[in-house]
Order: sequence, then structure tokens, then C-alpha cells
Amino acid sequence: MNEDNFHLGIKALVKNSKGEYLLLKTNKARINKEYYDIPGGRIKKGEDIIETLKREVFEETGIDEITNIKELGMTLANIRIPLKTGGDVGLILMVFEASINDNSKITLSDEHVEYGFFDVIKAKELLKVKYPSEFLNKIF
Repeated sequence: MNEDNFHLGIKALVKNSKGEYLLLKTNKARINKEYYDIPGGRIKKGEDIIETLKREVFEETGIDEITNIKELGMTLANIRIPLKTGGDVGLILMVFEASINDNSKITLSDEHVEYGFFDVIKAKELLKVKYPSEFLNKIF
């Protein structure tokens, strides 16, 4: 059996003061799939994990300050990432919880088409396309 290849995604489960979670709907025109996700992305050379987390949250939402950062765990995504060279790779997700100020203004990048704040039950339902149910039960 051949070894599989994986990319590491650093993700932020962003929470407001009401305990609602920020979810972003992917831009189907960019990735051929539409589903809800949380902000995050891959590490750039020379960056550490927390720098990546903050940069990705800012790039995808315009939020320039996250606080109370806490690691929640890692999981293997339910989806695979297509490669430009053909084929695909698995995705390992390292998820952190973070808080934002309720006055934070959200400005989406072209990676996403809409956002919303959702309670735990709705967030778990919307995220199950990408994240395994067992992992969602653990982090919520």
C-alpha cells in the first residue's frame, strides 16, 4: 500500500461574547465545493503556528485581534485537497479556539461568500462536511 500525503491546516474556532461561533461559507467558484468552515490555512516558511492562525484569521475575515487562544486538538478532515499537478492530498487540521471583540468588523476574502455566527448545535451541523462528528463532539 502506498503512503498517503497530507497538508497541515491551522484553524480558528472563533467565538463571540454570546458563545456563538463564526463560520464562513466557501466560494464554490474557487474550490468547486460549497460548505461551511472556520478561518484558517497553511503555514508559510518561517512562520509559527500562532502567527499562522492570526494571519489566516485576518486574511479571511479582516479581524485583526483574536484573544484567549487555546488548542482544541487535531483531526483528519473528511475532505481531500486537489493538487494543481493532479491527484489530491489529505488534510490534517489543528484547531484552536479564540475569542473576538463583538465590535470586530468582518470583511471576507474572495475565498468565502458569506459568514454567520451560530450556536453550538447549528455550528456542529454545518461543520460536519469537513470535520468528523467525533471531533466536533469533542471540541464543542
